[in-house]
Amino acid sequence: MFSRRLASNFLRAQHSTPRLSSRLPQASSIRRLTPLQIRLLSTEVRSAIDKAVGSAPVVLFMKGTPETPQCGFSRASVQILGLQGVDPSKFVAFNVLEDQELREGVKEYSEWPTIPQLYIDKEFVGGCDILVSMHQDGSLAKMLDEKKVIAASEPSQADDASE
Repeated sequence: MFSRRLASNFLRAQHSTPRLSSRLPQASSIRRLTPLQIRLLSTEVRSAIDKAVGSAPVVLFMKGTPETPQCGFSRASVQILGLQGVDPSKFVAFNVLEDQELREGVKEYSEWPTIPQLYIDKEFVGGCDILVSMHQDGSLAKMLDEKKVIAASEPSQADDASE
């Protein structure tokens, strides 16, 4: 009877939809990859992700494109980067919906279970929840400014009139 109950609970857990809170990483669940897990991410996929992460100072792996995001979290991330004034010439986004290997590989690469994922100067910053928090506390603006990825502000009409 004990083993039947265990099997039943296991099957129920396998087929139930996880709650959002259960999908967020807990401090105790964040860990380094084991050698076996590193091998699960193929050399080709790892190399492609390395190249993507290094392709611009600000890189966002998202669902959809900045012009047509396919999920609310991706939309929010793009909006935050826009509000922060990220220079479009220093930003690139990759649509993980176009490539299943990329979609799964980037999660292993960063050890972060969700999409979107932001990298600044090849350093993983976090997902949408982290971006929102950093945006609200001002640390994202400071980081973007330090990395010199903010677009130069255009002179206002008032400045033009005074000259």
